Amino acid sequence: MSDSVQYVTNAQGEKVGVLLDLETYQQLTNLSVDSELLISLNLDELQALAESSLSPKAQIQLQELLIKNSENYLSNEETETLDRLLR
Repeated sequence: MSDSVQYVTNAQGEKVGVLLDLETYQQLTNLSVDSELLISLNLDELQALAESSLSPKAQIQLQELLIKNSENYLSNEETETLDRLLR
């Protein structure tokens, strides 16, 4: 790939751009063909997806916080944790 990439520099010698050969460019821009890639999701959506299946430890923590919440015994920190887990 080193022959397929050339850098554009300014007068100070700093890299300010990249030139790719056509084959490399096509490889990089055809990523959306793979339906397994999640390149169209924003950071919040990726975070939600990553946490959509809670670990057993997080599930237990969620259950405990929900019980405390129903009894109005949550601290501010616990409320933030509960909100994060529910998101």
